[in-house]
Amino acid sequence: MNPDEFEKHLQRQPLRQVPSEWRAEILQAATSARPSSLDPLARRSGAKAARPSLLSTILWPNAKAWAGLGCVWILIFALHIASRGNSPMLAQVSAPESANMMITLKDREQTLVELMGNNSPAKDADKPRRLDPQPRSERPGTTAMA
Repeated sequence: MNPDEFEKHLQRQPLRQVPSEWRAEILQAATSARPSSLDPLARRSGAKAARPSLLSTILWPNAKAWAGLGCVWILIFALHIASRGNSPMLAQVSAPESANMMITLKDREQTLVELMGNNSPAKDADKPRRLDPQPRSERPGTTAMA
């Protein structure tokens, strides 16, 4: 039977009314199945049923905003994990380069000193600098006491 034929067949049939005895039985079964308001178990299950509706009423007016905020947090978390994985590798790679750079600079300095004709090593470059400040003028400071 074709779906169109089936629909036409259903449209031709008259609607029958539900017998009133059945209606009374159905309503009585439904009211007896409803939990009593005095039953503590029923009250707990009612509270559990109210929780999802409370959550949905909080989130429903701005469901798209909450979904967008969740996506942003997931993106931030993913970028944080991705950037954290590369950082230690960069630090490990750059540390030996700086040591090699210092050795290369000292070699160049030594070569420059030798080319200038001074065969003694440059002592000023190896000497540590003084960290305490020195006076800028030769004039002695005078203080007056009264």
